[in-house]
Amino acid sequence: MNYHLIACDLDETLLNSHHQVCQRNKELIQKAKAMGVKFVPATGRLYHSVQTTLKELGLYDEAYEYVLSANGAVLTENKNNRILQFKGLSFEKTKEIFEFGKTKDVCIAIYTLQNIYVYHLNENEKERMTNQGIQYQLIDDQTFEDVKNDDIVKVLFETLDMTYLQSLELQMEDIIRDEVALSYSSGRYMELNLLGVDKGQGLRDLAELLNIPIEQTIAVGDNYNDQAMLEAAGLSVAAANAVDDIKALCDYTTVANCNEGVVAELIEKYILINE
Repeated sequence: MNYHLIACDLDETLLNSHHQVCQRNKELIQKAKAMGVKFVPATGRLYHSVQTTLKELGLYDEAYEYVLSANGAVLTENKNNRILQFKGLSFEKTKEIFEFGKTKDVCIAIYTLQNIYVYHLNENEKERMTNQGIQYQLIDDQTFEDVKNDDIVKVLFETLDMTYLQSLELQMEDIIRDEVALSYSSGRYMELNLLGVDKGQGLRDLAELLNIPIEQTIAVGDNYNDQAMLEAAGLSVAAANAVDDIKALCDYTTVANCNEGVVAELIEKYILINE
């Protein structure tokens, strides 16, 4: 099979533990690009927080290159970060989620096209966002209403206690039913998007836009918010450090972990073979 598009998760997949692209990945991505293969970051982050990664990859501000961000809620062309597609939450639903989260032991992050608003920031999340270079605005009960003026993309609940985080899902049944898509990522996040939004639908939308058969796409990831994308792609690849459930559903699991060149390995195995 000739593959023409690689949709790749960032954190814990493409990026190493220092949130950078290793040299081996850079070199092999450039080789694949020279063969006409699109490399598309597909991330839970918003597109404006991956610009440093795009610079590392030589994709920054490039026309006809793309990013799937916020778990597929936003599709952008890299040139001028042109928004091609946006699927967001209403303020009313966001407020309902926020009011629930306020009563729980979680940090809440509200991602909008304009800002990232954070409530009850803890030291773990502060350190992670600082290391990733993510800009954010702290809010409290009074300033929450500022969110109403933005285009809301998704809401995150964060804690390192994943058992506790997953226990909240059942309590939220009435809030999320028929309106909200829920997924987990990075061993610390519950992600809440508009129902129907996930990386898999984002990949299908982009493949259709580019006239690439879905069978000719590769998806690579490590965690539960990658599952829909891995199931949608023609070939699914798990990083060596992926959670076991993700490894089980993938066609191939790399020997390399995220510090050793996950993407380089899959390109060598499935793309360069067609040179």
